[in-house]
Amino acid sequence: MGNKVYDVAVVGGGIAGYTAALTLKNFKKDLLWVGVKPFGEKLPKAEQVRNFPSFSGNGVELAALLERQMVLEEVPFTKARIDGVYASNGGFLLTSGKTGFNARSVILATGVETETAANASEYLGRGVSYCAVCDGPLYKNRTVVCELSSKSYAEEAEYLAGIAKKVYVFCRDRGAVFRAENIEASEDVIVGIAGEGRVAGVVTESGKTLAADGVFFLKDSAPPAVLVGGLETEGGHVKVDRDMSTNLAGLFAAGDVTGRPYQYVKAAGEGLVAAYSVHKFLVHEKSFAGAKSFSVRS
Repeated sequence: MGNKVYDVAVVGGGIAGYTAALTLKNFKKDLLWVGVKPFGEKLPKAEQVRNFPSFSGNGVELAALLERQMVLEEVPFTKARIDGVYASNGGFLLTSGKTGFNARSVILATGVETETAANASEYLGRGVSYCAVCDGPLYKNRTVVCELSSKSYAEEAEYLAGIAKKVYVFCRDRGAVFRAENIEASEDVIVGIAGEGRVAGVVTESGKTLAADGVFFLKDSAPPAVLVGGLETEGGHVKVDRDMSTNLAGLFAAGDVTGRPYQYVKAAGEGLVAAYSVHKFLVHEKSFAGAKSFSVRS
């Protein structure tokens, strides 16, 4: 892990994250914009975008315009999946597997991802994980289950197959290909976790029960409360004030992760507000060095 400390880390490649990153770039902040892919997987799949000012077309066209602006404005993007955000030395440590990034402030713009297993959060730390690299070694020669949000996570399933005895993979993306002989793939869906106090297996939509020692949900982002310890959430969304501040000083949130409506124009607006709030936070922090309890909340 390097010693570099960014002014701000924007987590999430969607429109909220991009708008925040673009604004902070104009503020001349030392910026880390990090995510799985610029503008995400969902935008290019939109058949029609009708509520974004001055634009009429499909998601592919809008993504192309955003990418063109990103290049022209030289907004830097780092490809990485953040699996943890921790308060550290008056700032934050962000982890991506065995890689770490340090920042004085954070904007969480990770969007929302549906959890098919309704009781998954009850088994967090007791057999449920969102990071193959972090927790995979705990399951040497054991049986694990993986739910992949897309074929892009096939490599992580292969990684687990090199450690575990057996890997059951659930992925509805028909383009997913697995080479390991100990992987058994299915297009079924996990609807629940089985076990008394600890994972003992999974229950599927088709009514099957598979015995397993661990379950990995591999997707673009973990639920906010899993990603950031101590973060206040409500109904799976991050609780924010109008300035997009959270209950943790120096950590802000924007876009779908803060709740409905799930609209691009709302995400862009919140990304802008979060960027201005971070700018204010950093100016205040610089002026009053050592004031650990500062919060932008009124």
